[in-house]
Amino acid sequence: MLQYIEDAKQGDRQAFESIVRHYTAMANAVAYEKLHDFQLAQDAVQEAFTEAFLHLNKLRVGEGFPGWFKAIVIRQCYRITRRKHHPMVPYEEVAQSAEAQVSVSDIIEKRELQQSVHDSIALLTPNMRIAVQLFYIQGYSLQEISSFVGTSVPILKKRLFDARRKLKGALPVADLISVYNHLYVGGKGVLHIVNGDSVAEKLRQGIVQGEILVWREVYPHGPVFLDSATLDNRSRRSQYLEQTMGIPRSEFVQGSEAQEKVLADFHKYEEIVLWFEHDLFDQTMLCYLLHWFSEQPLLKTKLSLLCIGEYPGIELFRGLGQLSREQMETLSGTWKSIGAEELELGRAFWQAYTSQNPQQLQRLLSQDTSVLPFTQEAFQFHLSRFPSIQNGLGIAEQTTLAMIQNGINGPYELFQHVGNKLNALGMGDLQYWHILKEMSRDPYSLIQIDGLQTIPSYLDSSISFRDCIVTLTEFGKKVLDGKEDWIANKGIDEWYGGVHLQGYFPRWRWNTIEQKIIEIGAET
Repeated sequence: MLQYIEDAKQGDRQAFESIVRHYTAMANAVAYEKLHDFQLAQDAVQEAFTEAFLHLNKLRVGEGFPGWFKAIVIRQCYRITRRKHHPMVPYEEVAQSAEAQVSVSDIIEKRELQQSVHDSIALLTPNMRIAVQLFYIQGYSLQEISSFVGTSVPILKKRLFDARRKLKGALPVADLISVYNHLYVGGKGVLHIVNGDSVAEKLRQGIVQGEILVWREVYPHGPVFLDSATLDNRSRRSQYLEQTMGIPRSEFVQGSEAQEKVLADFHKYEEIVLWFEHDLFDQTMLCYLLHWFSEQPLLKTKLSLLCIGEYPGIELFRGLGQLSREQMETLSGTWKSIGAEELELGRAFWQAYTSQNPQQLQRLLSQDTSVLPFTQEAFQFHLSRFPSIQNGLGIAEQTTLAMIQNGINGPYELFQHVGNKLNALGMGDLQYWHILKEMSRDPYSLIQIDGLQTIPSYLDSSISFRDCIVTLTEFGKKVLDGKEDWIANKGIDEWYGGVHLQGYFPRWRWNTIEQKIIEIGAET
């Protein structure tokens, strides 16, 4: 939209027409709130657009257009109030006049329901009314409304939350559901793709309407490929996950095929909303989906994104699963539209992440990635998982040894403390148990796990594991002090995204001093 505004300032009428299409509904709602007459509101908006076009050169910065134009709309409304008024027509009734003809009984029923909603909305405060009109009825994002009306997003969310409570108390529940079934917060035409069952369950408690798909993958663990859907690539990945996490191959394959089948049918949805977090676990999922959608003709399907890395009042934000139903409700509708820039960057990250050359990802991270603000830290942490040139440890192993040295000896306590310190990894318990297992493997073990019967896996919780004690071996102490190189002694056979490190002198290592991936030798 900023580009359209800049082009329009240079006299481009076609660009200004795009601005008109984007802001008309928003301006109509604001004008109607002032004039309470749809025809007069339309007149005010038409005159406001004319004035805006004639004086667009006076606008210093494009970002200021929403507030500047709103002031013009209000000024035109004041001018019209001094003229002769026409018979008043309800805004909602005229807004629906373009719909297809239905039976008389349906029209009567619909108008009665609309009148009920209209009467209930009329009882709200002016600030609530305008927020409801723009957000629920017109489908503008909170950020767009914030720019237009000059009110912060948190305040708008509070107004909408209060308005929902008041409307629920004023309308029959069935009618309220019917009214909101096709609005911006979701309906049968919306698919929400989320990162876990906990988030999905909370969203299903009336926070959003529409369908919910839990995307089940652990892309930071095991081999990943640019095209993960081929038979060979899926077979290699499922075999690895079964060997390291205990996930049955058949279950993984069936689950992958089922979720991709839903994805392939995306055209039946008017909008798809992606719910993800800041960490590597989520950012890899997000980039995979953006890469996938970048190769599809979207046609009329709109893509939106809700991606956060913090929440007010939570000191250490680990993810959406931490939030209560009430906290999740404040996020509903705060997503932003996904455009070409987000799709292209997501595509680039997935290509770099699945590449056999990690320097491709390193080069991408040196560029401006602010359009996906959490990718920078997440994928930097991914690179720090590679074995370092100082002692052969990745950041997870290094942090684990340091925690044990500081007196943290229980496996679950280690998982909690390491997970908190390396929050940007979003590391799950099964991923961490695999790391502990590799660290305890003879003959060059870094740790000893006393009382160990079996390490937990996907199908075996191994309750006794909680009582185990983890200590450093003598070799582990030397590695931690930088006197020994773990990989040079034991070798490696591990995947980091699309990079498969093998042998005693793997090609790629992480230089923790220079904070970059370097090529040190040939695989053996």
